[in-house]
Amino acid sequence: MTDPTPTAPARPTPMSASEATAAAARVLDAVEIAVVGKRASLELLLTGILAGGHVLLEDLPGLGKTLAARSFAQALGLPFTRAQFTPDLLPADLTGAEVYDQRTGEFVFRPGPVFTGLLLADEINRTPPKTQSALLEAMQERQVSVEGTTRKLPDPFHVLATANPIEHEGTYPLPEAQLDRFLLRLSFGYPTAEQEWDVVSRRIDRRREEQTVPQVLDASGLLGVQLAVEDVHVEDAVGHYAVELVSATRGHQHALVGASPRGTLALITCARALAVIRGRSYVVPEDIKDLAHPALDHRVTVKPELWLQNATGAGVVEAVLGEVPVPAATEPVSQASA
Repeated sequence: MTDPTPTAPARPTPMSASEATAAAARVLDAVEIAVVGKRASLELLLTGILAGGHVLLEDLPGLGKTLAARSFAQALGLPFTRAQFTPDLLPADLTGAEVYDQRTGEFVFRPGPVFTGLLLADEINRTPPKTQSALLEAMQERQVSVEGTTRKLPDPFHVLATANPIEHEGTYPLPEAQLDRFLLRLSFGYPTAEQEWDVVSRRIDRRREEQTVPQVLDASGLLGVQLAVEDVHVEDAVGHYAVELVSATRGHQHALVGASPRGTLALITCARALAVIRGRSYVVPEDIKDLAHPALDHRVTVKPELWLQNATGAGVVEAVLGEVPVPAATEPVSQASA
């Protein structure tokens, strides 16, 4: 059974490549008002959003993951909800449930936090796999099924999930199938001393704890930028370079399971979005290289006997980056003659 009244998608505002680049720059400038000194990481996070996907932020507490998610929601003009993942969180707490209305004598659907524009799944590895899997359908199909009824999610819809990489007590590692649904996995890292003082001085000047950033786009504007990403050109040589990188992870001696074709799609899709952010309408090999670790590390599983040697997916990706020949960066003929 399908819900007869799905959420109507926002009407996209068509954008040229230059307009999309300018819009992306304004979004990053707005978010940097709140998140200090992390332009490169914010650029990659925006890349995942413009590519139409979901991003996993795996980092230590207190480094701005929640602030970044809320700031992007404000700058992009998207409805924002936060779900705190705990061991007792149930799937219905995310998707919503049918509730009996005593006034009407009927069951009505009460939507959960997943019905939003940008969902912050905070500490996703603190909830059991059954609840983690409740996000799978939402992330992949942009819909949820409750009591036999399928309901469409708003468009656009993005998940930013956070996870603590060092605290393992009371956590449930994400299964490979769910990790694969995240286009990118990122971390912010510690700020420099100068950046940290900038955070403190801004708090002093602000005279309050909460921070807000100006709205730059709305839902239709974001969809317009995402449509512009679909027009970005990928030369065959650059596409084959991405395919060879991903294929090499499968044959590496430390890899139990290499990245799947979904990893190749993620690499190419994100490279097109990154090209727009960087002011190009075509992808260059440097875009692929800059995205290799965020797009592929979490998709590579190393052999169990190598865990004590600190072998990681990142090590496998770094090795293949050094082995696979990089094609020459060439501007498409249509671009050069324009």
